[in-house]
Amino acid sequence: MPSVPSHRLSVIDLVDQLKRAERGGASVRVFHRPGASAVYGDWPTGPHDLDARILAALRKRGIERPYSHQADAIARILAGRNTVVVTPTASGKTICYNVPVLSAILRDPNARAIYVFPTKALAQDQLAELHGLVEEIGADIKTFTYDGDTPANARRVVRLAGNIVVTNPDMLHTGILPHHTKWHRLFSQLRYVVIDEMHSYRGLFGSHVANVIRRLKRICAYYGSRPCFILCSATIGNPRELAQRLIEDDIEVVDYSGAPTSDKHVVFFNPPVVNRQLGIRAGSLLTARGIAAQLVENDIPTIVFARSRLAVELMLTYLREDARRALKPVESVRGYRGGYLPNERREIERGLRDGTVRTVVSTNALELGIDIGGLDACVIVGYPGTIASTWQQAGRAGRRSGSSLAVIVASSAPLDQYIAHHPEYLLHRSPENGLLNPDNLYVLASHVKCGAFELPFEDGARLGDQPIGDLLGYFGERRLLHHSGQRWYWSADAFPAEEISLRSASTDNIVIVDQTEPAKPVVIGEMDRLGASTMLHDEAIYIHEGQQHEVLRLDWDEHKAYVRRVDVDYYTDAELAVNLEVIDQFADAPLGLLQRAWGEAALTAMATVYKKIKLHTHENVGFGRIRLPEDNLHTSAYWISLPLEVVERFEAPELQEALLGLGHIIANVAPLRLMCDPRDLGVHTQVRAPHTGLPTVYVYDGVPGGIGFAERLFETSDQLIASARELLTECVCESGCPSCVGVTMDPTLDGKSLTLRLLDRAREAEGSSRG
Repeated sequence: MPSVPSHRLSVIDLVDQLKRAERGGASVRVFHRPGASAVYGDWPTGPHDLDARILAALRKRGIERPYSHQADAIARILAGRNTVVVTPTASGKTICYNVPVLSAILRDPNARAIYVFPTKALAQDQLAELHGLVEEIGADIKTFTYDGDTPANARRVVRLAGNIVVTNPDMLHTGILPHHTKWHRLFSQLRYVVIDEMHSYRGLFGSHVANVIRRLKRICAYYGSRPCFILCSATIGNPRELAQRLIEDDIEVVDYSGAPTSDKHVVFFNPPVVNRQLGIRAGSLLTARGIAAQLVENDIPTIVFARSRLAVELMLTYLREDARRALKPVESVRGYRGGYLPNERREIERGLRDGTVRTVVSTNALELGIDIGGLDACVIVGYPGTIASTWQQAGRAGRRSGSSLAVIVASSAPLDQYIAHHPEYLLHRSPENGLLNPDNLYVLASHVKCGAFELPFEDGARLGDQPIGDLLGYFGERRLLHHSGQRWYWSADAFPAEEISLRSASTDNIVIVDQTEPAKPVVIGEMDRLGASTMLHDEAIYIHEGQQHEVLRLDWDEHKAYVRRVDVDYYTDAELAVNLEVIDQFADAPLGLLQRAWGEAALTAMATVYKKIKLHTHENVGFGRIRLPEDNLHTSAYWISLPLEVVERFEAPELQEALLGLGHIIANVAPLRLMCDPRDLGVHTQVRAPHTGLPTVYVYDGVPGGIGFAERLFETSDQLIASARELLTECVCESGCPSCVGVTMDPTLDGKSLTLRLLDRAREAEGSSRG
């Protein structure tokens, strides 16, 4: 761990100190991204002149002229054209939609708009910004949030009087669209729909949101309105394609920024190798802790991003210890993640803005544009999985003038090591494409039910551009719908939207109940079922806000986990056992002598054992068995099969080890071709696969029904294998490590050499067959 200085250092001093870590064996690559001056445009003129009150309010905020991208976007939107604005963090995207929306309402007080933000926290934050602007304009423009926290007695006022309703996709899905008859004023006068943070609407969540928008447009058409859509996004590779998939309409793209930027020092920090034979590096969490400790000591406002809830709580525990030793208020270091209750998150956000919170440790929950004040440093523990997310997180520091620091601390994961060895991939490559699949059968079927509840479907109807006749007949057979007069009507007692989660494959979240004081049980959070099977099983150590809790009992049927506060020197980590069966094969093609394919697969997964891991040293100090029912997943998968001429020279244990190594490295470099987290994918290997009869490596979509990952991997197989081989040959280990082929199951075998031999043998066999 880098030493903590005895005097206060600046960001530049800390960059120099990080460079000196190379003496201890770390690899440190520093890049300077110089700031840029603003490029301005002009406010619109002619028929779309802005109201003088808007211009006066903006001048009060020091905004005399718009940045060039703001001027361009505002002009397009005022002309009624659907527009997506794709610019970096802190480039003033809110001006792009607030100005035209407020202009329309000042011209016509009956005009309405919906603002959709991916989280309640971001919606609350943006409402405060909007309120301030409206007050400075001095007009009677009603702006309200409408989410799960809105009191019942206020909801009627929002429905009837709200010019601008600020909400999130979940509330649009469950609280607005199913009750559209109470919102007739909104839908009949709806001029604009603003969808912020568009890049977050990908994968399963994005596939659901695209269907919510289909339902929204259907209801708008019923009430005679056709709103203009305004979307904003961080930089991604396919903004037009993603936006069109979301709204199913033509869209114009503003993908340049005229906003000024500050100097930023970007540091790629690869921890030193501590065991060259095994290729083991110092842990990324403890290395990042040392870097963040210096920032805490020097009172530099900092955000630390960690990859998981557990990592957030561990880092929070460590940094509070460091703050205490540095005589800093422990309360100035806070955690922030899903599972915290809303009042806790609001308190932390306020603390960041007013400066009482100097350091925050977060999952990607703070990656989005919540106003958290001026931060000067960002420490990212492990590559976030996509180029877009990395720059979003790094952009949380340096949102104001002056130099800022972003440190990316590589873990031993293969993708992290690829980035550490090839920082140009991150610095110079275009961001990945966002993938979603609104026609995923599971997702589409869910929203057909919701749509039928909202308005009856005509015979031959579509939801968006997708035919749904078969689904209507299917639901009719199951008496959820009934057919009368060429229409399908909802007939079940259930309220379908409440049964459908937009963000996970299951609505059955587990509520976490603290029973430290049995007479006063307190709900401290919640978790999805899959996460609960590995983090809330009996005897697990669950960490919340830096406090350890032992899980007394997980009641799977009642969806509750009962915990009590404890003080122990270890945490727990669980393992999953997976089985996979191919249901249908959609396509196959040769890959040299290998065979590639993709199709439909059924999986079963069950948490089996957990390990007790000692804090600080991360030693394994015990284990236990987990007794929970298995989970099932029906999804899409991509697979590579190896013919007998490739594997015939391998002994059975060698082949198993080589397959595991190949699966590990392929699954971990796959996100280079996708805009996904490595955890969105699963890997499974079979020495003799029932479907192929050959040794096979499967990479499967972690989403029911799949959202396009398997097909994209099938299309990019050549690059996938090339990247896997490149990473394998560059790894510094001698016989296999977590950075390439993963943990070797049999210590007497050389997993790295066996995996490389497998790839070489495939290439040799291909060459001889051509000869």
